[in-house]
Amino acid sequence: MIAALIILIILAAAASAYAYKKGDGSHVRGFKIAGNTFINIAPLLFIAFILAGFMQVVIPPELIKSWLGEEAGLKGIFIGSIGGALIPGGPYIAFPIIATIYKAGAGLGTAVACVTGWALWGVITTMFELAIIGHRFTLLRLGLVLIFPPIAGILANMFF
Repeated sequence: MIAALIILIILAAAASAYAYKKGDGSHVRGFKIAGNTFINIAPLLFIAFILAGFMQVVIPPELIKSWLGEEAGLKGIFIGSIGGALIPGGPYIAFPIIATIYKAGAGLGTAVACVTGWALWGVITTMFELAIIGHRFTLLRLGLVLIFPPIAGILANMFF
């Protein structure tokens, strides 16, 4: 995590230096856009972290282990796939929730299925896709990726 932070700091510093060097006020506009983005996303991050924190203290680890742990087998992988699809929002919401479940005792295959289900079957994304691109495209895409979250979970359990 520290390496990712250092890389982001270096990239942000380079981008702001480049924008400043342009001499047209790009650096000020860049900081304003960054500030607005932060203001818009900060509440989502805050709530996602609160949810992740309370999931750790409210859901008994035994329940997570029995339903989503290694011993849950295919049941856990399918629950993880569906659960991932039901997580709303972007990665800043999904990953804290999935990380909490994983750290609380969910199996590796279940966590992989959950991330893959979120990425491929996301209910919120699918609703936008239906409205904007249309039902034919959405049904085709869902049909093509339907098996991948459980397969990813099964493969994770087999090889890792």
